[in-house]
Formats: sequence, C-alpha cells, structure tokens
Amino acid sequence: MSSVLPLSPHHAGQAAPDPIGIATALAARLAETANARDQAGGHAAQEREWLRESGLLTLSIPVQFGGQGAPWTLVCQVIRILARADSALAHVFGFHHLQLAGLQLYGNAQQQRHLLTLTVAERLFWGNALNPLDRRVTAQDTNDGYLLDGIKSFSSGSVGSDWLTVSAWHAPTKTALIAALPTRQAGVQVRPDWDAFGQRQTDSGNVHFEQVFLPSDLVLQAPAQVATPQATVRSQIAQLIMTNLYLGIAEGAFEAARRYTEEQAKAWFASGVDKASDDPLVQHRYGQLWLLLRPAQVLADAAAQELDTVYRKGSLITAQDRGQLAVAVAEAKALAHKAGLEVSSQMFELTGARSTSAQYGFDRYWRNVRVHTLHDPIDYKLRDLGRYALSGTLPEPTAYS
Repeated sequence: MSSVLPLSPHHAGQAAPDPIGIATALAARLAETANARDQAGGHAAQEREWLRESGLLTLSIPVQFGGQGAPWTLVCQVIRILARADSALAHVFGFHHLQLAGLQLYGNAQQQRHLLTLTVAERLFWGNALNPLDRRVTAQDTNDGYLLDGIKSFSSGSVGSDWLTVSAWHAPTKTALIAALPTRQAGVQVRPDWDAFGQRQTDSGNVHFEQVFLPSDLVLQAPAQVATPQATVRSQIAQLIMTNLYLGIAEGAFEAARRYTEEQAKAWFASGVDKASDDPLVQHRYGQLWLLLRPAQVLADAAAQELDTVYRKGSLITAQDRGQLAVAVAEAKALAHKAGLEVSSQMFELTGARSTSAQYGFDRYWRNVRVHTLHDPIDYKLRDLGRYALSGTLPEPTAYS
C-alpha cells in the first residue's frame, strides 16, 4: 500500500486561491434557489457546473498532481459553508472529495498520479458507488480484470458524475474489491431514482452494472487484500464529512431562525416587549441552541485537525493513530447529529406559526438533517464512546467506525 503524498505549499509566483471566499460566494448563489430546488428535487445540473467552475473540486488533490493541496481542516470548512445554504450540493461536493481520498488511501503511486492528474486536467466530478453494506454488485474473474454485475444503492453524486469509486463482492474470496470506473463506460447505467424526503438533490439513486469490464489496473484494493490502518481511514473521512454536513445544516437553520426572529417574528402578547428578540424567554432558548452549536463546532474542528495529523503519516499510520482518530470523529459526529436535529426542529418554536409558510422552506433544514443522520445509527457511536470512556477500548475499524 502506497503512502499518501504530503501536501505541498503553493508554487511561488502563483496567486493562491481563496477557497473560503469562493465557497462563501458560491453558497450565497446556491441559497437564492435552494428552497425552490429542494421542492423540485431531481438533478441540480447547473449548480453542479457552478461547483466545477469554482475550482473547488481540486481542493484536496495534492499539489504534485496539480491540485490545491488543502488540508482536511479547510475542506471541512468549505463543506460546512456550503451546507449552511444547500446541504444537498454540499453532500455531493463532500463525497467527491471522499472518492479522491479513496484514490490516495487505496491506490498505488501510478494509479494516484494517473487518476488525480486526470481529475485536475479534465475537471472531473467523482461519484460514489461504494456502499459497503450492499453486496449486490458482484465481481467475476476474467482475463486482465473482472466483470461487474448488479445494483449499487445509495450512490451519492452518481448522476452527472464523470468517474465512480465502486465496491463489488468477490464470491471466491468472500471479500470486496474497490475500484475506479468511468461513469459512461459500457454497461453502467445511473438511475436518478432517489426519492427521500430530504437531501433531495444528492443524486443518491441506484447504479446498475451489466457485464461491465473492470481492468485490473483500475482495481484500487484487490479481493482478499488485507486493509492497512491507512486504508481504514477512509471511513473516518466519510464520517467527518457527514459531521460537517450536519453542523452546516444546524448553522444554517440557526441563522435563518435568528434573522426571522429579528426581522419578522411578532412578540407574544404576554411577553411585555415590543420585539420578539427582546423577549427573555426567546433569548433563553437561543442561548440553549447556541450551547448545542458551539461544542459541536469545537469538536468538529478538533477532529479535522486530528485527521490532518494522521492522514499526513501515510503508510506510517498505526492502529492506535487510527483508533484515536475514530474517537475524535465519533465525538464530533454525535454532537453535530444532536445539534442538527435539535436546532432545525426547535427553530419553529422560536419563529412561530407564520414561519412554517412554504415560501421560507425552513422545514428543509430538519428534513435534510433527519435523512442524512440515518446514514448509520448514532447509538453505535455512543456505544463506541462509552466503551472508550469505560475501558479505553478503541473503536473497531469498520466502514462506519
């Protein structure tokens, strides 16, 4: 297993991009139509092109391959900024970078150079078909590779993608392989059939494979290959991306509620004040929500810093490193989960009946975070943290922990 190439500083003489400024401007642009697009559902083709044109798709790619070499702390900040305005597009963006991380964690040096350089040169958008719990896609041995058949569900970002990261079950070894494939390869059919009540534009439908040839040089992790601690870091990147999605939704909901309370909410007649924001009970409740947000923000940032520290070790990552990272990420995700659900729900108690009008679309915050927080059960994160608190036992490496 190759080590992850270290991030390099920007080349001298070149103007360094401002990812935070770019993301902030893009988020404002997405916010203008976020409610209408949420109601419409479907594929946000134009908005995905805005993401492509922004240059942010190369953010996590090392400078050696033409990317921006940003640390995960910065990538997570961008995800959170986008999620405040449009959590579906932030999801697609975050999962694009998850696939790029997989190339660096699983792929050999030649695969990394080829696929990451190609991504920069052709401004590729990556989608996910690597659902580890769905074993319906099978890999059959053939000359110089495998034939893939079956269906992969929860394939976020697959619609409109250029390449996919794929997992397939290999029956002879009773293990899964992991590979990269062009989305438009013969036999691959991406179906836009995602119909959840939230995260409606994440392009997370089913991908069908029918006698799809997978060449051996695109296999990132072969069947029966034992995963190293480095390779298992992918699940922690996925979990941290979700953490920042939840947190971004919570921040977006809090700001929407705050602005509505300041500008439109009516003071309750028994409060004795003229403005809703001057009501001490309203202020008390906002204080409670703030104390849900702040610890979640602190732990999310700390987990991202821990990820950077571990990720840069490459092939030198130990099981202890990986386990301590899993604890930090579980802490952050558990609090972001709670903050997202509570803020997006309680905001209506503070903004009142008029705020439920469809013109505001405030319900999308709760619907989006409720759908996404079901990705994997929070109780198992709490169990892992309980075990660690009681006996110092680190979380067992799985695709979710």
